[in-house]
Order: sequence, then C-alpha cells, then structure tokens
Amino acid sequence: MSEAVPRRASLEVLRAEAADELAVLIQERLLSGEDPWDFMEELPSVDELVVFLLRADNISANDGVRPNAARHYRVLRQIALEYPELTSAVWGMLGEGSRHRRWDASIADAP
Repeated sequence: MSEAVPRRASLEVLRAEAADELAVLIQERLLSGEDPWDFMEELPSVDELVVFLLRADNISANDGVRPNAARHYRVLRQIALEYPELTSAVWGMLGEGSRHRRWDASIADAP
C-alpha cells in the first residue's frame, strides 16, 4: 500500500467487519442448503478477508488496475508491514498453503 492509500481503521474494527461478512457468507450458504462440511474449508479466514479488503483498497487507489504478480506480492508485503498481526495470513496467502481454496485469486488465475 502506498502513501496514496490512507489507513482505513484499526485492525480490531477491520476484523469485526470481516467477521460479520464471513458470518453472512456462511448464513447464505446454509440457507441455500449447502452442507458446512463441504464448504467451510473453502472460505477465507477473518484475517484473510481483512487482507483482501486492504488489497482492494490498494487496487481502488490505483484506478482499479489489478496488480500483476510482482505488484500483488509488494502490496501484500506492505499490508504485513503495516499490520504485523496479519503477517501469517499474508505469507500463507502468498505461499503454497492456500492452494486448495477456490476463492484464492492466485488459484483462479492458474492454468
């Protein structure tokens, strides 16, 4: 995140917003009749949602241009530097650990 992207809120507020969003996602899928055993592993964690929210802010500040792989890495690294508590989520998203998750942008783009 560059100086053009103002800091949104405290991490506690961001996590609360992300937890609310995750609860809504779970509720929608349950109401549609899906089995939680089938979809819970696919959902991002609260911290991963926060990272995606901060990444989206960065994309918006860059006129909506989706980052290439190098910029994606730099943006996520900057998020980890600005919010140290999110470091493990960021590195997990950058590494091989989240490859099974369909919502992961790096998987959606993979051949």
